[in-house]
Amino acid sequence: MTDYPPIADHGIVGDLQTAALVASDGTVDWWCTPRFDSPSVFASLLDSDRGGHCRLAADVGGEATVRQLYLPDTAILITRFMAPGGVGEVIDFMPPDPSSTPSARHRLIRAVRVVRGSMPFELLCKPRFDYGRAPHDLSSLDDGSVLFRGPGTDLHLQVTAPITLHPDGTDVSARFTLQAGERAAVVLTTETGSAGGLSGRPGGESPSTDAVLADFDACSTFWLNWLRASRYRGRWHEMVTRSAITLKLLTYAPTGAPIAAATMGLPEQIGGERNWDYRYTWVRDASLSVRSLIDLGFTAEANAFRRWLRERLDAGGTASGEPLQIMYRVDGEPHLTEEVLDHLEGYRRSAPVRAGNAAADQIQLDIYGEAAYALAQAQDIGGIRGWHAFARVVDWLTDNWDRPDEGIWETRGGRQNFTYSRLMTWVAFDRAVKLATAHSRPGDLTRWLGARDEVLRQIVERGWNVERRAFVQHYDTDVLDASLLLMPKVGFVTPDDPDWLSTLDAMDGELVSDSLVYRYDPGASPDGLRGSEGTFNLCSFLYVEALARAGRLDQARYSFSKMLTYANHVGLFAEEIGPSGEQLGNFPQAFTHLSLIDAAIALDEELDRAETRAH
Repeated sequence: MTDYPPIADHGIVGDLQTAALVASDGTVDWWCTPRFDSPSVFASLLDSDRGGHCRLAADVGGEATVRQLYLPDTAILITRFMAPGGVGEVIDFMPPDPSSTPSARHRLIRAVRVVRGSMPFELLCKPRFDYGRAPHDLSSLDDGSVLFRGPGTDLHLQVTAPITLHPDGTDVSARFTLQAGERAAVVLTTETGSAGGLSGRPGGESPSTDAVLADFDACSTFWLNWLRASRYRGRWHEMVTRSAITLKLLTYAPTGAPIAAATMGLPEQIGGERNWDYRYTWVRDASLSVRSLIDLGFTAEANAFRRWLRERLDAGGTASGEPLQIMYRVDGEPHLTEEVLDHLEGYRRSAPVRAGNAAADQIQLDIYGEAAYALAQAQDIGGIRGWHAFARVVDWLTDNWDRPDEGIWETRGGRQNFTYSRLMTWVAFDRAVKLATAHSRPGDLTRWLGARDEVLRQIVERGWNVERRAFVQHYDTDVLDASLLLMPKVGFVTPDDPDWLSTLDAMDGELVSDSLVYRYDPGASPDGLRGSEGTFNLCSFLYVEALARAGRLDQARYSFSKMLTYANHVGLFAEEIGPSGEQLGNFPQAFTHLSLIDAAIALDEELDRAETRAH
């Protein structure tokens, strides 16, 4: 394996409770278990020496051409090796576990086959538990499998013929050759929480190629059945479908809570310090994800998240002391203590590597708007008890909205009166009034309406910069901020409002670089962090949507087409795009994929309207 493959050089597989990244050379270099936010078993993506990995690839001395793809409309990843002697494939998948019960056991299946000629393969399994901090023991079992025993987590490695495992210290390797039509399999099973380790057959009965094929068929059937709920029939079916599957893979099935990304510590700038842990549920990201899934027809996921969100509103007990905090663990736990893993060098030596997220106790008032935005899509937000919990939060917000906060981008440079935060408090009051009216629910409508109108007046008076002829990042600056691309989407302005079009023009001149959009200019508006960052994919797709709704269809379609060229080889996006077109930040990023869906839907709708008018 190379020391550090490009961030984009990966596919993702998952079972709806955890996920693994597979590099295009056949290396699993990231897997945390039993949950997305658990310590890692493989993490060579963050330290090529200490992190651990599992490589299964053609053993042809660099002579193979490698291609990676997904089995269409599934989360089954195929890595193809094409060499002078033949063509072989490694097929990675995790049997989905959509149950509402957290599982201590998770399987990553790596099937191998040769479709032409013959091909030698090499297997190297080097787990490193607890982010590479914990030692492990290795035991060989009677059936030819091995058991890696870590602290509280065991990894059982099983293989089928003709693979024979060879221990090497506390690691394992194997070399084997397959002819055309022959198959083999490697099954990695983790189990967590057994006192004193596992006994008997921890991964179940020894696998057979027939059993692995049955698992493959069941996995494929699950994803194809799930996609039947999609209503999308637009022009970008493949990219929208891949984004929907990615959002599903990033959702923790037992609670319905989506995470922001599958990874932690991947840098926004190579060698920089902007390396965060994104394996948690942001109220903001998750709420917008829910809207995107609803628009596609996936109501079950939306309803599950709303239940989770209502539970957070009812539970209280936040780390920030507010009724809601910006992020939680997938089970709703509010405490996300941040630690620096000094023993890991970081992706391409981008330190520090952080686990946990200290931003959890920041004050970001926009989350109340996003929560209301998500709840407002439901016919029933949780019965009378759920409504009372929501109404209490809105009552609290009427007394607390007019405060500086850290803002949507979680800057660490001090609180400001961010325009986007005010915008979303306006959304909270507006949707609360509409929900109460539509469902005949009790609420202090007079106060809510008064607060809604006062927020609007304040944004118009203080968030508008006369010289820039644009809405700006916060009340004491003339800096632009791409988060305000959501203004027409949430209904604060119409897409053709003159003040909005002037703002859009200002962003186009300052934040947009060949269809790519920066969040803001950190040089003009210091955010308390060293270094720079790339353009933000969420904002780039929001820009496409804003252009489409404003009627600038040629520009919108061209920008969208350009953005799609930055997707990786299997249609996935990280958080940002760097100066050379490389993907940066945690991967894959839910924010990016939800905004791709929204942009595609908006562009489809506006193009269809234009074609109807033309006829």
